[in-house]
Amino acid sequence: MSSAVDLGGRGILVTRPAAQAEPLCQLIAAAGGRAIRFPTIAIAPVATTQTAALLAEAWDLLYFVSPNAVTQALAQVSDGRWARVKWIAAVGRGTARVLTAAGRAPDLVPNDRYESEALLEMPELADMRGQRVLIVRGEGGRALFADTLTARGATVQFAEVYRRVQPDCDPTPLLAQWETTVAATLATSDEVLLNLLALLGAAGRELVLKTPLVVIAERTAQTARQLGFQTIKVAERAEDAAIVRALCELIV
Repeated sequence: MSSAVDLGGRGILVTRPAAQAEPLCQLIAAAGGRAIRFPTIAIAPVATTQTAALLAEAWDLLYFVSPNAVTQALAQVSDGRWARVKWIAAVGRGTARVLTAAGRAPDLVPNDRYESEALLEMPELADMRGQRVLIVRGEGGRALFADTLTARGATVQFAEVYRRVQPDCDPTPLLAQWETTVAATLATSDEVLLNLLALLGAAGRELVLKTPLVVIAERTAQTARQLGFQTIKVAERAEDAAIVRALCELIV
């Protein structure tokens, strides 16, 4: 990274699931920061015969909402090329990379904002009359994409292939060193943010609320404001390099 992106040895609390944190942690290190791993979400597979059957059907559009959705779906199917699917959509580049590695690059990926709202703005999805759509996601995901495509004429179903759970951990060692080690925190979703507060408990609430926070969506920034976070920055994009740039702009 360029010298303009320099975290100056500061500690960054990385709250992603453990299996997905390493690329971001490496970028933080490359920018001169120290990644402090504190996952606030763990991913548990959900596999049912109904879900496996849905994944094996023919679809006009198959939409993966996250890299986890791809990974867990692939555990239930034999071929990642999705030969019976006309179009595959990915919410962002990370999801697209996992799909491509499995054998089928997505047909639709937003160019800028990596979220369902940006995908819905693509002209290919403007008229969905008569189209069959399967959304691959975790349990209890957002309804926006499904509701919008239904309103545009599609028949929409869900394949819920994982659940997000709150890890069991002791925050005491982290809290004991917080003021000298944690310069900023990250939250890539509302659930990550809420779990962070729950895991830190009453003893850590004041500490985390006054620590600068980087998020990847305005809706999460709004949640953070409501919770009482004092300093919040929204990254330009939901990708690791943009998150690191936001961190540098916020705390350096």
